[in-house]
Amino acid sequence: METDVYVRVLDREGRLLADAAERAGADAKVPTCPDWQVRDLLRHTGMVHRWATSFVAERRTAPYAADDPPELDGIELLDWFRAGHGALVEALAAAPTDTACWSFLPAPSPLAFWARRQAHETAVHRVDAQSALGELDAVDSAFAADGIDELLCAFHARPTSRVRSETPRVLRVRATDTDGAVWTVRLSPEPPVTERTGAGKADCEVAGPAAELYLALWNRAPFPAVTGDASLAELWRETSGIT
Repeated sequence: METDVYVRVLDREGRLLADAAERAGADAKVPTCPDWQVRDLLRHTGMVHRWATSFVAERRTAPYAADDPPELDGIELLDWFRAGHGALVEALAAAPTDTACWSFLPAPSPLAFWARRQAHETAVHRVDAQSALGELDAVDSAFAADGIDELLCAFHARPTSRVRSETPRVLRVRATDTDGAVWTVRLSPEPPVTERTGAGKADCEVAGPAAELYLALWNRAPFPAVTGDASLAELWRETSGIT
C-alpha cells in the first residue's frame, strides 16, 4: 500500500474512533481492552499520535519516551485527541518522501513506516472504541491483510517477541478472502520466523476472512477457525501482546 493510502486510512479511522468515544462516553468500559475505560483509550492513542508526530515533524533521529497524557476528561479530552490526530495526519501528508527520522520496524522509508504503523494503531483502537458501543465497522480486507503482514513479519520478528516454543512448531495463518495472504510462522526458543508462503506442513492453521484474522491476531476477537493443534493458537493468545 502507498503512503498516501495509509494517511487516508489514518484520517478516517481516527475520526471514527473519536465519534465512537464521544457517543460511548468517557466512563464506558472497553470490552476488547478489559482494564480500560474509553478515557484510557483516548489518552493512550492521543499520546501515541503525538509521539509519532514528533518524529516526522521534528525529524527526530533517536528514540525517546512519550510524554504522559494530560489528566483531561470529557469534551476537553476529546478535543485534545482530535487535535493530536489531526496534527499527525497533517505531518504525514506534508512530509517529503525522503524524510529522515527514527523508526523501529522495517519499511521502504521512515515516512512509509510511520504512516503504516499509525494507520494500523488507530484502526485497532477504533475497533476498541466501537466495542464500547457494541458496534463494529468492518476493516477493509486488503488493509487487514497488510496489518497481519506487519504484525507477523515485522513486530514478531523482533527479539522482544514472546511467542516462542521449547520445541520447533509451525503455525500457519491463512486469509481466505485475499489472494496470496498466507503466512507460515516457525516457532522455536528464538523469535518467530515468518515466511509469506503456505508451503509445507503446519502443526496448526488459523484461517478466516482477513478482517477477522486481523482482529484475532491483535487479540481483539476469537480466531475464526482453528485446525490442528489448537494449543498453538492459545500460545499466540497468551504471549503475543505488544506493549
